[in-house]
Amino acid sequence: MEFGTKKLGFGYMRLPMVHEEVDMDQCRRMVDAYMARGFNYFDTARPYLQGRSEKSLKECLTSRYPRESYTLVNKLSHGCFGSVAEVEPFLDSQLESCGVDYFDIYLLHAMDMEFHEEYTAMGLYEEVRRLKATGKFRHLGMSFHDTAEVLDKILTDLPEIEVVQIQFNYADMEDPRVQSRACYEVCRKHGKPILIMEPVKGGKLADLHVEGMTASPASYAIRFAAGFEGVAMVLSGMSSMEQMEDNLSFMEDFRPLTEEEHLLIQKARTLYQSKNKIPCTACRYCTDGCPVGIDIPAVFTAHNEGSTDPVLDTAKNCVGCGQCEAVCPQKLQIRDLLGKI
Repeated sequence: MEFGTKKLGFGYMRLPMVHEEVDMDQCRRMVDAYMARGFNYFDTARPYLQGRSEKSLKECLTSRYPRESYTLVNKLSHGCFGSVAEVEPFLDSQLESCGVDYFDIYLLHAMDMEFHEEYTAMGLYEEVRRLKATGKFRHLGMSFHDTAEVLDKILTDLPEIEVVQIQFNYADMEDPRVQSRACYEVCRKHGKPILIMEPVKGGKLADLHVEGMTASPASYAIRFAAGFEGVAMVLSGMSSMEQMEDNLSFMEDFRPLTEEEHLLIQKARTLYQSKNKIPCTACRYCTDGCPVGIDIPAVFTAHNEGSTDPVLDTAKNCVGCGQCEAVCPQKLQIRDLLGKI
């Protein structure tokens, strides 16, 4: 199974934006710089930027480079289909939007126990097996947001899962909500290659500079994740050319952290834990369905920064429907947090 020529994946979720649209000029330059340095792994999903991520891939990558020159990953996202009969038309729409005939890897998106039980009951897995046989995607995997116990059950029930994408960073190793270390160990137990998402925790670790660091804090976080045995790819949601150049500089000739650098990571972890901030990664899964349009990540960011931004006032508009909590990968009690803010 091919994962790309180098270990840094381009997470196509946090792209450079101009107002509400993708900055295509900067995005093309980022893609070109990434490909020119020997990297070629791209990860997207229909919910990313409300479909703009897929369309940007077509304009910036797939219409400009030979299909065999890159690895493209997309996802079957809950909420994008209402029945098994709608899965193939949805997949076809993704292929068209991205401008390709097949995906290298297709992930069951944000899997947890609730989705697993729902998909089992509706016969989704049989349909996914059939679709793989058509050649519309070459490898089946899943991205995962639940406990290690649930991950073990799903991988036991679905041995055809070829690769697993987990949230993994030095801040979440022992976090009881995320269970990075325990989920990693389950993947190793089942012999599954591991894809890493949120290695910088949505940028939350990018500003954690501690004395002794000689490069960007993000570089330590990404190299931490990439250094574990069995990790095939580490995604970075790069949103500027500056971030792209920084990541390329230390991942082009990747070296695992030294013992001394691991000590710096321990200090950074202690610093992060002392801040006691809301651990929102700004994935924005919560915002699309909010009936009153609260920009929840912006509210949490303003709160974490001690800001007086007027966006904080919108927290009081929460109607308590709970749709945000149902899709939050971090399992945050969003309604309660908005109430306290």
